[in-house]
Amino acid sequence: MNLALSHFSAALLFAVCASVVFGITQRENMKDMVKYGAYCFSLFIGGVIVAGWAMWLIKR
Repeated sequence: MNLALSHFSAALLFAVCASVVFGITQRENMKDMVKYGAYCFSLFIGGVIVAGWAMWLIKR
């Protein structure tokens, strides 16, 4: 089995995995875990989008 991911889908997969781990390890109850995991996920994806735009601007 060969898994071919684009850069964005690999970053998305990393963001999901890291956000789950951060949510579980950094908060005590389930509601706070989900909220913190979603917050971390949005920061990861936002960072990927900002970095992508920055690299696009540098390339031009």
